This record gives sequence, C-alpha cells and structure tokens, in this order.
Amino acid sequence: MPAAPKSAAQTGSPKDIPFEEALQKLESVVEAMESGDLPLESLLAKFEEGTRLVKTCQTKLEEAELKISKLEKNAEGEPVLRPADESLLDNE
Repeated sequence: MPAAPKSAAQTGSPKDIPFEEALQKLESVVEAMESGDLPLESLLAKFEEGTRLVKTCQTKLEEAELKISKLEKNAEGEPVLRPADESLLDNE
C-alpha cells in the first residue's frame, strides 16, 4: 500500500503550510505536551516542533499585517493593494 503524501508540517517545512493548519498543529502539540504522558525525548521534539510552528504563525501574521497596512484606495475609491517592500519581510 503506498504511503500517504506528507503535509508540509510532516516534512519539516512549516513555512509552506497555511496559517490555519500551522495553528491547528500547534494546538495539538500543546495538548500533547500538557498531557504529561510523553517521555522526555518526545517532549523535547514536540517543543522544537511547537517553536517552529509559533515562528511560522508569527511570520504569516506579520506578512498579513504588512499587506493590510499597504491597502489603499485607487482613484475610483476601490481598495487596492500596493506591492509590499520586500526588505520589510526579510526578518530572518
């Protein structure tokens, strides 16, 4: 039986997953950590995964905030999005 395709969260590239998926995964990581049933090694792995997911969520929220701040109205009064300054997005 072929293996199911892995999501971005399973392949170790959380930057590619949608915000909602990252947040849901983070919530499940927190629940698992709070359960008290994990051995130390698994707890540390969950902590590392959670840290990556938090960073992903923060980055995606910052990008959304930047896009919203760039929202303007054109001559017809309709909202348009100005191209964001890419240097502001390079926080890494």
